[in-house]
Amino acid sequence: EAYALGGQTAAESYLNTDAILDAIRRSGADAVHPGYGFFSENADFARQITSEGVAWIGPPPEAIDEMGDKVSSRIAAQRGGAPIVPGTTEFARGPDEIRQFGEQHGWPVCIKAAFGGGGRGMKVVQSAAEVDDAFASAQREAKAFFGRDEVYVERYLTWPRHVEVQLVGDAHGNVVWVSTRDCSAQRRHQKLIEEAPAPALSDEVERAMGEAAVKAAKAVGYQNAGTVEFIYQDGEFFFLEMNTRLQVEHPVTELITGVDLVQEQIRIAAGEKLSLRQRDVVLRGHAIECRINAEDPYRFVPSPGRITGWHPPGGPGIRVDSHVYTGYFVPPHYDSMIGKVLTYGDTRDQALRRMRIALSEMAVEGIQTNLALHRDLMFDANFVAGGTSIHYLEKKLAGLQ
Repeated sequence: EAYALGGQTAAESYLNTDAILDAIRRSGADAVHPGYGFFSENADFARQITSEGVAWIGPPPEAIDEMGDKVSSRIAAQRGGAPIVPGTTEFARGPDEIRQFGEQHGWPVCIKAAFGGGGRGMKVVQSAAEVDDAFASAQREAKAFFGRDEVYVERYLTWPRHVEVQLVGDAHGNVVWVSTRDCSAQRRHQKLIEEAPAPALSDEVERAMGEAAVKAAKAVGYQNAGTVEFIYQDGEFFFLEMNTRLQVEHPVTELITGVDLVQEQIRIAAGEKLSLRQRDVVLRGHAIECRINAEDPYRFVPSPGRITGWHPPGGPGIRVDSHVYTGYFVPPHYDSMIGKVLTYGDTRDQALRRMRIALSEMAVEGIQTNLALHRDLMFDANFVAGGTSIHYLEKKLAGLQ
């Protein structure tokens, strides 16, 4: 059953609490799954749902609050024994604090929105002279995108990888980490390619990351699915933040483990125990996901419009998740992602070869997409070798422009 929320923009539809609550009442739904974005990490919305006597398929609002604030999440990670990047555990009160931190820990440093993500409200500062403008700019962005202008500062690693850990926890104290994922292929802090497990990572480091993620989750009494993000460089890893929701890239974990993460979410919200223990989690093969976006891939400009031809790939080890079709109009109001192409293989090499085939078969007509960029990366020697930095794609594209 579908219930129209009305409106075109997010504020008029997916962020319209009254319309959502009305749809819940009319439908008689007994649980709400918030998806990936919008209200998925909004503790106040979660409380409104539960106040209606409806189950919230997500973590407790208190855990969302604590892990949604990047400063308090750093404190929670420390409490759980997870290593954190050197930085402040309080909101920065002004540019002078940033300068003092930079002089103590070295430049560059990173100013970040305390209640944000996706690179919004994030400014890399190379020297003391840049602090005033960067501090003001970070606050403006944070206020515009997240409604709050608090920021904090941390050491900026120059060539790190983005490695995250998928976990699930129930209301009975059980928390299991399911797999690592590498999400280092990014542009402007937006992920483009994700894979599981994270390549070029030793078993010891991977296990230590998983255990650190579980400790961080238990420190806030975490329940349901969640992702702990780390940055990894020179054999060391540091807690970055926790996403208290299902991630866009969760299917790569499902493909290599056979664990249905959404099913686990629903079971947990119903009060059941996890259906698996840590020893039950077995990784088999490798999976890669490419986010297909409606955009000019080299200028990073959105490309809304009507899709006049939609030709997804198929075959062994290939999966496509999408909501679009021939004739679909891509609106300008939301995220530019229109689909995900995933491949699975017994080895990373097989998954890569299958992705090359899938991308070569796929065609989207009527709008611009980033298919050409993905095709290029699947043959890029550094990406194929595994373990590229989060800055690699930016550097590569700078050379192409």
